[in-house]
Amino acid sequence: MAGSGRYESVVRWLDDQPESSVVLLCFGSMGSLSGPQVREIAFGLERAGFRFLWLCVNRPSPTCTYRATPQNVDDKLPDGFLERTRTLGLVCGWVPQVKILAHQAIGGFISHCGWNSILESLWYGVPIATWPIYAEQQMNAFEMVKELGLAVEIRLDYREGSDLVLAVEVERGIRKLMDGDHVVRARVKDMREKSRMALMENGSGYQALEDLIEELMPKI
Repeated sequence: MAGSGRYESVVRWLDDQPESSVVLLCFGSMGSLSGPQVREIAFGLERAGFRFLWLCVNRPSPTCTYRATPQNVDDKLPDGFLERTRTLGLVCGWVPQVKILAHQAIGGFISHCGWNSILESLWYGVPIATWPIYAEQQMNAFEMVKELGLAVEIRLDYREGSDLVLAVEVERGIRKLMDGDHVVRARVKDMREKSRMALMENGSGYQALEDLIEELMPKI
Protein backbone atom coordinates (compact mmCIF):
# COMPACT_ATOMS: atom_id res chain seq x y z
CA MET A 1 0.00 0.00 0.00
CA ALA A 2 3.01 2.27 -0.43
CA GLY A 3 2.17 5.77 -1.52
CA SER A 4 -1.44 5.71 -0.36
CA GLY A 5 -2.50 8.43 2.04
CA ARG A 6 -6.13 7.43 2.22
CA TYR A 7 -7.12 7.71 5.85
CA GLU A 8 -10.15 5.46 5.41
CA SER A 9 -8.01 2.62 4.03
CA VAL A 10 -5.57 2.90 6.91
CA VAL A 11 -8.37 2.86 9.48
CA ARG A 12 -9.93 -0.21 7.88
CA TRP A 13 -6.58 -1.97 8.14
CA LEU A 14 -6.16 -0.90 11.78
CA ASP A 15 -9.67 -2.13 12.56
CA ASP A 16 -8.52 -5.63 11.59
CA GLN A 17 -5.52 -5.61 13.95
CA PRO A 18 -5.48 -6.73 17.61
CA GLU A 19 -5.52 -4.11 20.34
CA SER A 20 -2.16 -2.43 21.08
CA SER A 21 -0.39 -4.56 18.46
CA VAL A 22 0.77 -1.97 15.90
CA VAL A 23 3.92 0.16 15.96
CA LEU A 24 3.36 3.61 14.44
CA LEU A 25 6.41 5.24 12.84
CA CYS A 26 6.27 8.93 11.98
CA PHE A 27 9.05 11.53 11.95
CA GLY A 28 6.93 14.62 11.57
CA SER A 29 5.84 16.76 8.65
CA MET A 30 9.40 18.06 8.21
CA GLY A 31 11.31 14.86 9.03
CA SER A 32 13.68 13.43 6.43
CA LEU A 33 15.77 10.25 6.53
CA SER A 34 18.45 9.14 4.12
CA GLY A 35 18.03 6.13 1.87
CA PRO A 36 20.46 3.99 3.92
CA GLN A 37 18.59 4.91 7.13
CA VAL A 38 15.23 4.03 5.60
CA ARG A 39 16.61 0.62 4.68
CA GLU A 40 17.94 0.03 8.21
CA ILE A 41 14.50 0.85 9.63
CA ALA A 42 12.88 -1.54 7.16
CA PHE A 43 15.24 -4.36 8.12
CA GLY A 44 14.67 -3.61 11.82
CA LEU A 45 10.91 -3.82 11.35
CA GLU A 46 11.24 -7.17 9.61
CA ARG A 47 13.51 -8.55 12.30
CA ALA A 48 11.24 -7.39 15.13
CA GLY A 49 8.18 -8.98 13.52
CA PHE A 50 5.57 -6.63 14.99
CA ARG A 51 2.72 -5.14 13.01
CA PHE A 52 3.55 -1.64 11.85
CA LEU A 53 2.17 1.48 10.21
CA TRP A 54 4.96 3.58 8.70
CA LEU A 55 4.11 7.11 7.61
CA CYS A 56 6.89 7.91 5.18
CA VAL A 57 5.65 10.77 3.06
CA ASN A 58 5.15 14.38 4.08
CA ARG A 59 1.76 15.98 3.97
CA PRO A 60 1.65 18.10 0.79
CA SER A 61 2.04 21.82 1.47
CA PRO A 62 1.93 24.39 -1.33
CA THR A 63 3.44 27.03 0.94
CA CYS A 64 6.53 25.05 1.95
CA THR A 65 9.25 24.55 -0.65
CA TYR A 66 12.15 23.30 1.44
CA ARG A 67 10.99 19.82 2.47
CA ALA A 68 13.70 17.23 1.95
CA THR A 69 11.60 14.09 2.25
CA PRO A 70 10.78 12.50 -1.12
CA GLN A 71 7.18 12.11 -2.19
CA ASN A 72 7.64 8.37 -2.61
CA VAL A 73 10.06 6.10 -0.72
CA ASP A 74 9.54 2.92 -2.72
CA ASP A 75 12.98 3.29 -4.29
CA LYS A 76 14.59 3.65 -0.84
CA LEU A 77 13.10 0.47 0.62
CA PRO A 78 14.97 -2.87 0.41
CA ASP A 79 14.07 -5.01 -2.59
CA GLY A 80 11.01 -7.12 -1.82
CA PHE A 81 10.28 -5.42 1.51
CA LEU A 82 6.71 -4.46 0.68
CA GLU A 83 5.92 -7.95 -0.56
CA ARG A 84 7.53 -9.69 2.42
CA THR A 85 5.66 -7.50 4.92
CA ARG A 86 2.33 -7.13 3.12
CA THR A 87 0.49 -9.14 5.81
CA LEU A 88 2.41 -7.45 8.63
CA GLY A 89 2.26 -3.74 7.99
CA LEU A 90 1.60 -0.70 5.84
CA VAL A 91 3.90 1.91 4.36
CA CYS A 92 1.81 4.91 3.42
CA GLY A 93 1.67 8.66 2.97
CA TRP A 94 0.39 11.32 5.30
CA VAL A 95 -2.66 10.59 7.45
CA PRO A 96 -3.93 12.57 10.49
CA GLN A 97 -1.51 11.43 13.18
CA VAL A 98 -3.68 12.29 16.17
CA LYS A 99 -6.56 10.21 14.81
CA ILE A 100 -4.24 7.27 14.25
CA LEU A 101 -2.82 7.52 17.79
CA ALA A 102 -6.39 7.39 19.09
CA HIS A 103 -6.99 4.00 17.46
CA GLN A 104 -7.00 1.06 19.87
CA ALA A 105 -4.72 -1.00 17.60
CA ILE A 106 -1.76 1.37 18.12
CA GLY A 107 0.54 0.02 20.82
CA GLY A 108 3.70 2.08 20.37
CA PHE A 109 5.02 5.15 18.57
CA ILE A 110 8.49 5.67 17.08
CA SER A 111 8.62 9.45 17.04
CA HIS A 112 10.88 12.41 16.26
CA CYS A 113 9.71 13.83 19.60
CA GLY A 114 8.13 17.02 18.40
CA TRP A 115 6.23 18.49 21.33
CA ASN A 116 2.80 18.11 19.73
CA SER A 117 3.53 14.44 19.00
CA ILE A 118 4.57 13.87 22.61
CA LEU A 119 1.41 15.48 23.97
CA GLU A 120 -0.82 13.54 21.57
CA SER A 121 0.88 10.26 22.42
CA LEU A 122 0.60 10.79 26.17
CA TRP A 123 -3.04 11.86 25.84
CA TYR A 124 -3.88 8.53 24.24
CA GLY A 125 -1.54 6.49 26.45
CA VAL A 126 0.76 5.34 23.64
CA PRO A 127 4.40 4.75 24.68
CA ILE A 128 7.11 6.45 22.60
CA ALA A 129 10.48 5.27 21.31
CA THR A 130 12.57 8.41 20.79
CA TRP A 131 14.30 9.37 17.55
CA PRO A 132 14.90 13.14 17.42
CA ILE A 133 15.64 14.66 14.01
CA TYR A 134 16.13 18.42 14.48
CA ALA A 135 15.38 21.55 16.53
CA GLU A 136 14.31 21.06 20.17
CA GLN A 137 13.50 17.39 19.71
CA GLN A 138 16.79 16.24 21.24
CA MET A 139 15.95 18.04 24.49
CA ASN A 140 12.42 16.61 24.42
CA ALA A 141 13.74 13.08 23.91
CA PHE A 142 16.19 13.39 26.81
CA GLU A 143 13.45 14.73 29.07
CA MET A 144 11.08 11.88 28.17
CA VAL A 145 13.64 9.07 28.61
CA LYS A 146 16.05 10.21 31.32
CA GLU A 147 14.06 12.60 33.48
CA LEU A 148 10.44 11.47 33.22
CA GLY A 149 10.83 7.79 32.35
CA LEU A 150 7.95 8.08 29.87
CA ALA A 151 9.74 6.77 26.76
CA VAL A 152 12.26 4.20 25.60
CA GLU A 153 15.34 5.13 23.62
CA ILE A 154 16.26 4.36 20.05
CA ARG A 155 18.26 7.58 19.70
CA LEU A 156 18.60 10.53 22.07
CA ASP A 157 20.66 12.96 20.04
CA TYR A 158 21.17 14.04 16.47
CA ARG A 159 24.26 15.28 14.69
CA GLU A 160 24.78 16.16 11.06
CA GLY A 161 26.45 13.19 9.40
CA SER A 162 26.17 10.98 12.49
CA ASP A 163 26.24 7.22 12.19
CA LEU A 164 23.23 5.29 11.02
CA VAL A 165 20.92 3.73 13.55
CA LEU A 166 21.38 0.10 12.59
CA ALA A 167 18.62 -2.45 12.08
CA VAL A 168 19.60 -4.30 15.25
CA GLU A 169 19.15 -1.08 17.27
CA VAL A 170 15.78 -0.42 15.65
CA GLU A 171 14.71 -3.99 16.42
CA ARG A 172 15.86 -3.68 20.04
CA GLY A 173 13.96 -0.42 20.49
CA ILE A 174 10.77 -1.86 19.00
CA ARG A 175 10.91 -4.91 21.26
CA LYS A 176 11.33 -2.68 24.32
CA LEU A 177 8.56 -0.37 23.13
CA MET A 178 6.09 -3.18 22.59
CA ASP A 179 6.89 -5.08 25.80
CA GLY A 180 3.55 -5.18 27.59
CA ASP A 181 5.25 -5.49 30.97
CA HIS A 182 7.77 -2.67 30.51
CA VAL A 183 7.60 -0.04 33.26
CA VAL A 184 7.30 2.75 30.68
CA ARG A 185 3.98 1.38 29.47
CA ALA A 186 2.53 1.55 32.98
CA ARG A 187 3.85 5.08 33.49
CA VAL A 188 2.40 6.30 30.21
CA LYS A 189 -0.96 4.79 31.09
CA ASP A 190 -0.86 6.63 34.42
CA MET A 191 0.08 9.88 32.66
CA ARG A 192 -2.88 9.42 30.32
CA GLU A 193 -5.23 9.44 33.29
CA LYS A 194 -3.49 12.41 34.91
CA SER A 195 -3.66 14.37 31.65
CA ARG A 196 -7.39 13.88 31.40
CA MET A 197 -7.96 14.73 35.04
CA ALA A 198 -5.97 17.95 34.59
CA LEU A 199 -8.48 19.21 32.03
CA MET A 200 -11.54 18.42 34.11
CA GLU A 201 -13.28 21.17 36.04
CA ASN A 202 -11.17 21.91 39.13
CA GLY A 203 -8.32 19.88 37.65
CA SER A 204 -4.75 21.19 37.78
CA GLY A 205 -4.86 22.63 34.25
CA TYR A 206 -8.21 24.26 34.91
CA GLN A 207 -6.93 25.72 38.17
CA ALA A 208 -3.66 26.97 36.62
CA LEU A 209 -5.57 28.85 33.91
CA GLU A 210 -7.89 30.35 36.51
CA ASP A 211 -4.90 31.48 38.59
CA LEU A 212 -3.31 33.07 35.53
CA ILE A 213 -6.48 35.00 34.72
CA GLU A 214 -6.72 36.25 38.30
CA GLU A 215 -3.09 37.38 38.17
CA LEU A 216 -3.46 39.20 34.85
CA MET A 217 -6.84 40.88 35.36
CA PRO A 218 -5.59 43.64 37.71
CA LYS A 219 -2.94 44.57 35.12
CA ILE A 220 -5.41 45.07 32.28
